[in-house]
Amino acid sequence: MPFTHLHVHTEFSLLDGASRIKELIETTKALGMDSIAITDHGAMYGVIDFYKEAKKQGVKPIIGCEVYVAPGARQEHREVNGVRYYHLILLAENQTGYRNLVKLVSLANVEGMYYKPRVDKDLLRQYHEGIICLSACIAGEIPRAILQDNMEHADALVREYLEIFGRENFFLEIQNHGLPEERKANAGLVELAKKYDVGLVATNDLHYVHREDSEFHDILLCIQMNKTFDDPDRMRFASDDYYLKSPEEMAALFPDLPEAIANTEKIAARCKVDFEFGHLQLPYYPIPAPYADDEAYLRYLCEENLPRRYATVTEKIRERLEYELGIIHRMGYDSYFLIVWDFINYSREHGIGVGPGRGSAAGSIVAYLLGITNLDPLKYDLLFERFLNPERVTMPDIDVDFDYIQRGKVIDYVKERYGYDHVAQIVTFGTMAAKGAIRDVGRVLNLPYAEVAEIAKLVPNELKITLDKAMQESADFRKAYESSEDVHRLIDLARKIEGLPRHSSTHAAGVVIARHPLTDYVPVSISEGTLVTEYDKDHVEELGLLKMDFLGLRTLTVISDTIANIEKSRHEKVDIDKIPLTDELTSKMLCEGKTGAVFQMESAGMTQLVRDLAPENFADLIPLVALYRPGPLGSGMVEDFIKGRHGEKEVTYMHPLLEPILKETFGVVLYQEQVMQIVQVLAGFTLGQADLLRRAMGKKKHEILMAQKENFLDGCEKNHIDAGLANTIFDLLTHFADYGFNKSHSAAYALVAWQTAYLKAHYPAEFMAAMLTSIMDTPKVSTYIELCRRMGIKILPPDINASSAYFSVDGNAIRFGLAAVRNVGETAIENVARIREAGGPFGSLSDFCRRVDMRVVNRRVIESLIKCGAFDSFGAKRSQLLAILPQTVMEAAQQQKDAVSGQMGLFSDETIEETGMLQLPDIDEVPKAERLRWEKEATGFYITGHPLDQYAAKLENLPRIGSLQPDTVRDKQVVRIGGMLTEAKRITTKKGDTMCFATIEDFTDSIEVTVFPRTFYQNMNLLVPDTPVVVQGHIDMTDETVKLIADSVWALKDYRFAYYIELPAGGLPEAKRTEMKQLIAAHHGDYATFFHSGGHWQKARENFWLDDAAETFERLTAIVGAGKVRKR
Repeated sequence: MPFTHLHVHTEFSLLDGASRIKELIETTKALGMDSIAITDHGAMYGVIDFYKEAKKQGVKPIIGCEVYVAPGARQEHREVNGVRYYHLILLAENQTGYRNLVKLVSLANVEGMYYKPRVDKDLLRQYHEGIICLSACIAGEIPRAILQDNMEHADALVREYLEIFGRENFFLEIQNHGLPEERKANAGLVELAKKYDVGLVATNDLHYVHREDSEFHDILLCIQMNKTFDDPDRMRFASDDYYLKSPEEMAALFPDLPEAIANTEKIAARCKVDFEFGHLQLPYYPIPAPYADDEAYLRYLCEENLPRRYATVTEKIRERLEYELGIIHRMGYDSYFLIVWDFINYSREHGIGVGPGRGSAAGSIVAYLLGITNLDPLKYDLLFERFLNPERVTMPDIDVDFDYIQRGKVIDYVKERYGYDHVAQIVTFGTMAAKGAIRDVGRVLNLPYAEVAEIAKLVPNELKITLDKAMQESADFRKAYESSEDVHRLIDLARKIEGLPRHSSTHAAGVVIARHPLTDYVPVSISEGTLVTEYDKDHVEELGLLKMDFLGLRTLTVISDTIANIEKSRHEKVDIDKIPLTDELTSKMLCEGKTGAVFQMESAGMTQLVRDLAPENFADLIPLVALYRPGPLGSGMVEDFIKGRHGEKEVTYMHPLLEPILKETFGVVLYQEQVMQIVQVLAGFTLGQADLLRRAMGKKKHEILMAQKENFLDGCEKNHIDAGLANTIFDLLTHFADYGFNKSHSAAYALVAWQTAYLKAHYPAEFMAAMLTSIMDTPKVSTYIELCRRMGIKILPPDINASSAYFSVDGNAIRFGLAAVRNVGETAIENVARIREAGGPFGSLSDFCRRVDMRVVNRRVIESLIKCGAFDSFGAKRSQLLAILPQTVMEAAQQQKDAVSGQMGLFSDETIEETGMLQLPDIDEVPKAERLRWEKEATGFYITGHPLDQYAAKLENLPRIGSLQPDTVRDKQVVRIGGMLTEAKRITTKKGDTMCFATIEDFTDSIEVTVFPRTFYQNMNLLVPDTPVVVQGHIDMTDETVKLIADSVWALKDYRFAYYIELPAGGLPEAKRTEMKQLIAAHHGDYATFFHSGGHWQKARENFWLDDAAETFERLTAIVGAGKVRKR
């Protein structure tokens, strides 16, 4: 007897459903059923995936949702008789039903959220058309009434639902998972069905596909509830019956009610909802008066801006403009460009920083004329077809970078322009990744944390790694899997939950703009006051909605802030779009490798690449962004490029036609645009066809590639190019397609890099102050404070009269902002700034206490300010100010209280002025170390000095902690670092030994160090806070963060570096050996020397040891060569 499942939870009933859509549909088909519904809890996240998969496999999809119904009105946030919500199954019968279902689910989220998104009877009445309703499981309203022996109420409810949905569209749902409650509910339901002549429907509350999946479904529930598997109080399903049962199994559960089985088929036959994919629904852009349509207005804007962008408009420029406008109109994207132009124009008019473009849009002259991008595509040879291909109908993708602080304003403008219900952000799903799945399952199974972390660590750190792939790639992981029963079970369960969606969140950048209210197309929920679609970015685009990426780029904020700082401190107005693109000071700074804080150029590898490349102007930075990626770095392209650039290698071309295309990259195929041009020139493809071929090469689609190769070879033959050579070139291009980078994107980001480098070179203090402000709430502040010191910029402590909220420029120095001081909230800062603005600078501590509002700026706030030096400018010692603080605060507070009640206290303004307030006691200032500790406590940083300053010379020889990043070190690598021990937490191991978790910080950053018992007992006197130490150990890369496991510890004050000298393979030549002997004689000392020869290091005898004079190091380097001598 045929049957259709109408109550189905997929993986998108987050952490509750465990049926993967693909497997669900496959099994449905295998069991001989030809249709199935999707009814996830309260949301429609999975609908499009489900629809597409079902269609693909030839199964009919029924679109539905198990909604939550509020016991009263949806707006009331309360329980009624202990109930927060009931369940109800709604299925869409037709397009109207789908639209109503979307409205219901959206409104439940927007208006009815209380623990869960809830609808109420009013909404059901309003949007019932086209919907078939089932009374749901025992958590439904009618079964609940029956279970409470309230048949009268159940009776009334059936009448109410019939009145809402109509007799044809309401069914009573019966289930049988062997629960006693179900037996009781079913008896009542059968009785009601007879009484009111209502159809019965049999369902299975399906949460997973196969019976044996119930274990991993249980694990999912534990993850959701944050419980362990063995917790007696946790929620669990009563049996393993909640799987996809066959029609025979279903019929066997209800032998006396065959009509309940038959009705599922009748309902399935009635339901038909279809989606239209790929049909574009651009919002209407409001066209201003005299222009006939969007095409005319777009042309007008381009024409109007031509003279602004080009001093002389050549034939070539005209041609390109006409060509682009033609394609844009033919593809129906005129209003798309207007929409983007409109919000970018708004941003520029309101002083919101906008990037020069990102991605392929920089290849369009229309985008350049409209100011959407800021790069002349003709000057830099950027291709329009890479952005908008006339041979391939897809939405062009213009992603825009905004100043990240003000990005929200642009989104608000768009909401106002097109309607609040037309604009939404996009959902994204966090899925259980390989390592996360192991950790989650380990927690549920109550396995020891350390053991689980060790296993997770064996999974390689690769993008998109899966547990199956880890099994193939990592022998250690395989060994662990086979080693023990527990680990075996852990990994098997982790494999089952891996890749399931874990939670929904809002996509960082995506914004949808719709022609009609969004709920005409997609369900929405609400998050932090903004609508969010329930379909992800790909599905939203497939349904033809306009999706844009509004990205927040911190660097644009830094540029805006720098320009404001320059205006304030130097009274100069810098227009960032007009800075010279060739500038000696900037290129000199880059060539010296001073790339700290420069956009995209900061990492050690990139710094080296910049040095090797030696850029002379902006254009030289374009290839950098494209070269510094794993592909090119590993392929030898980078070396070829640099040698070609410096003329150390003759550049050859496989065919003379390639020279004009590859000349700028010295014969290396670096950009996707070059692949397109080569195909165009050699084989006569149009750029559109060339772009299709490039995409096929990148995706390695074999059939398409072979067909295209034929065309390519034919084209080359027509151009009289030798077949063998044509074949070689095609294969080479296919190989390079992996590495090719989009030149438009590279150029746009290189421009931002050049702008930051220019500002840093010409306005160092203004730029660094903006940089520090942008990362104020991150641990990177100390790295940049150290960078300022190296640049010779002084960092001044906060000052009650000179500081603003953020880092500001004070002469040639940078002044700490008040917002960096702990305990000082925004209201306090605003209060201080307002009073200082109105009544002039503060004259003394008592003046300050008297004038500010003591309720906002309380004693704790003032204490923090004194401790970090904010009152130093009054000339009193910090210790003196702290001594008189309690009294001063008390009197000021009393006076403010009296002023409010209108009484004249003992302290009238005059008498206070006369006594000059309290006398400063004659006491010493606290020692410098204590002052530094106060600064660190108050701001998180050392400001007027650093406890390690006295050891700066020693620390120069050791790697900076800030340089130990996940991409610069490898697991188990041996390193030696120095710094201050800031924390040391001792714990007792299971065996009763003591070990220690310590944090060590230097000028740049801090690192966590684990000290196991053996090392701990040898060094316990050094392992106390505030001790300067040197630690040698090996890197531990658990959890993708860099930690250190200590092997040896020395006191920094006693630490002596040693010389490590690498000798050439055959030893030193005679003349150099003589020089070395003379050096050792002249500079003998007690610093050990190690020589590297024959593949290993050897410690020299004491008579070969050296002193620590600067000259010693210089002469050593001169003898053995640069980079061959290290002090460690």
